[in-house]
Amino acid sequence: MDAVLDMVARYAPQTDRDYDMALKQVIQEITLLGLWRGKFFENAAFYGGTAIRIFYGLDRFSEDLDFSLLKKKEDFRLSAYFSFLLHELESFGFEVEIQSKEKKEVSDIDTAFIKAGTALHLIKIGVPDRITGRIPANAAMKIKIEIDRDPPPGFNTETKFALEPVPFSVRLFDPSSLFAGKMHAVLCRQWRNRVKGRDWYDLVWFVGKGISLDLYHLQKRMEQSGHLETGTKLTQVMFSGILEERISSVDFTQARQDVVPFIKDSSELDLWSPAFFISVAEKIVIA
Repeated sequence: MDAVLDMVARYAPQTDRDYDMALKQVIQEITLLGLWRGKFFENAAFYGGTAIRIFYGLDRFSEDLDFSLLKKKEDFRLSAYFSFLLHELESFGFEVEIQSKEKKEVSDIDTAFIKAGTALHLIKIGVPDRITGRIPANAAMKIKIEIDRDPPPGFNTETKFALEPVPFSVRLFDPSSLFAGKMHAVLCRQWRNRVKGRDWYDLVWFVGKGISLDLYHLQKRMEQSGHLETGTKLTQVMFSGILEERISSVDFTQARQDVVPFIKDSSELDLWSPAFFISVAEKIVIA
């Protein structure tokens, strides 16, 4: 597994958590390679936090792999690509299990999980004993893969190229469409017991990079999720009002706690407050 060790080393891990996250990121990258070999990207596009991290440089760890079909296809199943994923991961020395998630209710989201032993694979690639000795022998990692079989319209895609573990290509949402997907999460995600601070961290990243927001695609996402009446045009003024109201409802102490495990320098979170995010909101550029 020398190639895997080289890929892990790119992330300069120091702690046992660093190694765990680096190994997960390598599995994510090899998974994308397996999907490419199976011609998955002829029908689908990559989006979400992991897509932003791998192809646009988002500086935080993201756990899941999120995809969208290019157009609605109810009979599409992720399981059709399991053989490609298993073959690719096994070729790099990974011992994994891939399982579909059984849904209790009808859903347009198809979900699967890649499961692998953490300690086993860190030992296999030659990680120092001082790291592997702190990881329980039965510790397991789980990477979720999801695809939307009924995507909202209005997004644009582009093709990006990865060079490791071997050169391959991935179709993914363009930056403005990715921003719309992230903004939908900021505005509409149900929090339950904890605010997902990762969404707010990504919002700051998009604005800081000067990436414009595709308001039309955001409108279509909000219509589909029931947060905007179908046929209602989402204007910039309306959007600004919805975002300000959302900011006023956030417990940013909770939001900081959520994102801290996924970033290396938490000092930038000290600024987080309603006033800070109102300032960020004012800098959003509409496509």
